[in-house]
Amino acid sequence: MKNAILSDPKFHDEESAFAFIESLLWPKGPVCPHCGSKERIGKLKGKSYRIGLHKCYVCRKEFTVRIGTIFEDSHIPLKVWLQAMFAMASSKKGISSNQLHRTLGITLKSAWFMSHRIREAMRDGALAPFGGNNGTVEADETYLWDNNELKALEYEMPFRFTPIGRKNKILSLVDRESGKVRSSVVENLKARTLVPILKENIAREARIVTDDGSGYKALKKDFPDHYVVNHSAGQYVWADDPEIHINTVEGYFSIFKRGMRGVYQHCAKKHLHRYLAEFDFRYSNRIAKGIDDSDRAGKLLKGVAGKRLTYQTTNCQN
Repeated sequence: MKNAILSDPKFHDEESAFAFIESLLWPKGPVCPHCGSKERIGKLKGKSYRIGLHKCYVCRKEFTVRIGTIFEDSHIPLKVWLQAMFAMASSKKGISSNQLHRTLGITLKSAWFMSHRIREAMRDGALAPFGGNNGTVEADETYLWDNNELKALEYEMPFRFTPIGRKNKILSLVDRESGKVRSSVVENLKARTLVPILKENIAREARIVTDDGSGYKALKKDFPDHYVVNHSAGQYVWADDPEIHINTVEGYFSIFKRGMRGVYQHCAKKHLHRYLAEFDFRYSNRIAKGIDDSDRAGKLLKGVAGKRLTYQTTNCQN
């Protein structure tokens, strides 16, 4: 019988937690975040020094592996960070800040801020287009909750938005070959909004499949292999080509909405892009691709560098 993953020392011992993170972020040894030097770096030991403290004898400054990562300026022990990251990486539909607050024994405010920092580490930032080598890409949109900014705007305007027009709008792309998903919050579903996003994220030689939404009608001139599933007529799969469907991306939306409505219950539009990053990360690194919970948490840890998030920037769109 295998030992429980959470019984590993790195989740309970601070020195083990530092050693584990250092092995991932500094595979060839410590690197000074102040001057970039890899030479003449010593680890400061003794009871008077805090755990994981190093000193660069080139620029004469002290540092730990926290600097330049989502852990910077956090007073929460790294072992607790690792527990939170494993919980978020292994929970298919997410884990609420209230649950982290109760499970980890930290304040609700700390749990909320911590979870947003972890979502920031989940953001891929990959620029490679989907559908290279004539691959198939599914594109679809969905709606989630009312956009409070639009509801407030209604009081200043002579008209009211439709129930659909008032909601937050999300566009997602699924690359069938790689199994990855890429999502974004969009202002509207008009062609002038959707087409530039699709052109930026999908290779020209890709076979792109969408529904019959009006925002996709202009795609044919940019994507010769654009196929349409006519949902308005009750068509969901082409009879003569069962590969023409958008069931994969709709399956992703099913997971996303069950998590958002059942676990998180609500979030403001300014935070929605980070929740999308969370669900994109787990879907793109799921067990069906041979990535288990430990591997997924390891990939998440490699994304912590260079993504520092302050409390002020957490509360605005970026």
